Amino acid sequence: MSGKRSMLIVIGTAGALSVSTAVSLTAATWPGGSAAKATVATRSAAAAHSATASLATVTRQDSSTGSLAFQRFRAGQGEREYQIQLSDARAAAAKQAAARAAAKRAAEAAALRRAAVQRAAARAQRSGAQQAAASGSPQQIAASMLASYGWSASQFSCLNPLWERESGWSVTAQNPGSGAYGIAQALPASQMASAGPDWQTSAATQIKWGLGYIQARYGSPCGAWAHEEADGWY
Repeated sequence: MSGKRSMLIVIGTAGALSVSTAVSLTAATWPGGSAAKATVATRSAAAAHSATASLATVTRQDSSTGSLAFQRFRAGQGEREYQIQLSDARAAAAKQAAARAAAKRAAEAAALRRAAVQRAAARAQRSGAQQAAASGSPQQIAASMLASYGWSASQFSCLNPLWERESGWSVTAQNPGSGAYGIAQALPASQMASAGPDWQTSAATQIKWGLGYIQARYGSPCGAWAHEEADGWY
């Protein structure tokens, strides 16, 4: 009898038999009376239930703290590492974009500085040419100023007859009808003050203003002379 009970307990512990199977086997092999059979069946059922519950507990523990939990841990570590790498990549991209923007701004600023230097040099060159041309006859002064306006010396062949007809190259020439004054016959005469305060008596100042007027309105002395020939004025 003790051997059969031990065998039932071992089978129940392994989880191979259900509670009802354990009870049936006990009832079939136990030689005693009904009360004895009921007692043994109850004890066997309790042992089988305890073994089944223990197996289930171990299974749950293995699932929650064993390989499944380790897999979840590994997955969590991979996600964190991915997020860290993604954050680092975004930071690097932002840093590169900022560096490119800074380089572009620096290049634009350098280009503006170069342009400003070139403009200043051009102004100084024109000013130097004009100052150097301040001596000599009005024709000589005008011829020496042509280059500072971007014109070749050949433009003087148009400028000379133009101002010869308008004023005879006289600084004090004045049109009695219109009031035009000076070598370039400015009208009104006072606008030549933009070229210098000595506009009433300085050939260089009058020529400077006259060449600027021609450049703005006709593009070149030959353009102004063509208009003069066609319409009698410029």
